[in-house]
Amino acid sequence: MIFTPLARDELNGPRGPGYRKMLEGSAVGRGGTPDEVGNVGALLMGEEGAFITGSDFLMDGGVTAEYWFGDRSEN
Repeated sequence: MIFTPLARDELNGPRGPGYRKMLEGSAVGRGGTPDEVGNVGALLMGEEGAFITGSDFLMDGGVTAEYWFGDRSEN
């Protein structure tokens, strides 16, 4: 979850508890910021990313890994 105004509304809505649990269980333990998404864009558009082509960047703070492989505190 990237903390935009819409995401903040979702956190305060009926599904908020589920979203908070998901974020707390992620590797970084929080949601992302628009600036963090922008940093990846800057990398891709800048000299440091000149050789990157045709890639997907999963920016979820570890939520997907937690979903597939379980709670990191159990390992």
